[in-house]
Amino acid sequence: MMISTRGRYALRVMVDLAEHSGEGSVAMKEVAARQQVSLKYLERIMPLLVEKGLVEGVRGKGGGYCLTREPEEYPIGEILRATETSLAPVACLAEGAEPCKRASFCPTLPMWKELDALVNGFLDSKTLADLMA
Repeated sequence: MMISTRGRYALRVMVDLAEHSGEGSVAMKEVAARQQVSLKYLERIMPLLVEKGLVEGVRGKGGGYCLTREPEEYPIGEILRATETSLAPVACLAEGAEPCKRASFCPTLPMWKELDALVNGFLDSKTLADLMA
């Protein structure tokens, strides 16, 4: 498993929004400048976060984005699952994958399931508030 640039930038955006949550809606132009990330790239990430209910967008003058809940209520795993194709260590464990014909006798499947549980458990045990500390 490798976290893509999209996932890494989504985490940076979410931490930035959390750090500036007392300021109301935050313009992506400001986040892009602070995080040294292309505004165009952030504009492709934000709809994914909005769709999953992680952030709200405000249009018009003074518009931007804000978190929908407190930083300690955002597991890192939830953010990454919103932006990554899959966090699964192997294709057969990816969400929506076709059932593997070898699953009933695959000697490695239990190990991959355990790794998947460890990775997701770890990522879900960390929050935005942890990253801000």
